[in-house]
Amino acid sequence: MEKKWIIFDVMGVIFKVGDDTNDLLVPYVQQIDKNCSREKINNIYLEASLGSISSSEFWKKLHVADDDNFSEVEKRYLDNCLTIDEQFIDVAKQLKNNYNLAILSNDVSEWGKYLREKYGLNELVKFSIISGDVGYRKPSEEIYKIALIKANVSPENCVFIDDRDKNLIPAQKLGMKTIRFLRDDTECKIASTMTIESFINLEKTLCNVW
Repeated sequence: MEKKWIIFDVMGVIFKVGDDTNDLLVPYVQQIDKNCSREKINNIYLEASLGSISSSEFWKKLHVADDDNFSEVEKRYLDNCLTIDEQFIDVAKQLKNNYNLAILSNDVSEWGKYLREKYGLNELVKFSIISGDVGYRKPSEEIYKIALIKANVSPENCVFIDDRDKNLIPAQKLGMKTIRFLRDDTECKIASTMTIESFINLEKTLCNVW
């Protein structure tokens, strides 16, 4: 019997902070340049996360780094500001025995690649679909369709895990199963979506999905 698929969001699921742009990136940039506005950072990040500009161009457009030091500024951000969920690695190692695992994330291409390599995520997942690589961001249906084509699987044999309702809705519309990862006090308002509060609960929840 062919293995079913589990597709994970990254920020807010594999990594603890969901709104990494506003909660992590904006404060980090403003430590370097206090006059750089939240709006400017978000707008330029959007360009980078759609692959319109590279990560080096991102830092240079913010005027917080240049050709000589952008990699240092970038590495300091990725190493010091982003925290992986310590439960994920062990749980994923167990799950991959019975499921195919994948990643579907809104992120800058170079940042996603660095984090996957740093934490050994490429050894756990079959593939990663990153918005900066494909030019679409969740909740655009196109990025979910790309993931389904890559997995070569019917939607009902795939579960998508995200920490935001708005990102689960298109997955459901396409026929995928969905699980909301609750990292805060917000409630899941989507019918027929199960919830988990930690990866320890995931395997048991999956048994109720199919």
